[in-house]
Amino acid sequence: MPDDNIYDIPVTALDGTPGTLAPYRGHVMLVVNVASKCGFTPQYAGLEELYRRYKDRGFVVLGFPCNQFLWQERGDPGEIAGFCSTTYGVTFPLFEKVKVNGPGTHQLFRHLKAARRGLLWTKAIKWNFTKFLVSRDGEVVARYGTSTKPEKLVGAIEKLLA
Repeated sequence: MPDDNIYDIPVTALDGTPGTLAPYRGHVMLVVNVASKCGFTPQYAGLEELYRRYKDRGFVVLGFPCNQFLWQERGDPGEIAGFCSTTYGVTFPLFEKVKVNGPGTHQLFRHLKAARRGLLWTKAIKWNFTKFLVSRDGEVVARYGTSTKPEKLVGAIEKLLA
């Protein structure tokens, strides 16, 4: 497990407000690198459905836009927020664009990738909509690839919320 405490990692909300993940301590978190112009963008609807279904039980989806995969998130914060709310009714927290691979990888994604490797034990994130499931105590318990639809996570989420 990485040395950093996930709750101390600095993050910046999509509106530019700096903070950490401390407000989500005690929550089950699903951290996702998202993009507006991707073939998997319709997963926003499924992520929002999970959030609405379980938020009152201590679950949160955290979306981190990423422009590293074929420039599929070119928008500025206002455009991203507008697209997500208008097209998919997104109400879960969104954050500033981040890098998830290579030089400049955001500290959160360094932490997540170190805790849970991907297919064939690789650290690199292969595409948008990679999902990391984090328990109430901050342990990264699972990593799901792009093609795993949000509704397939129901069982794992319910287990962590029990």
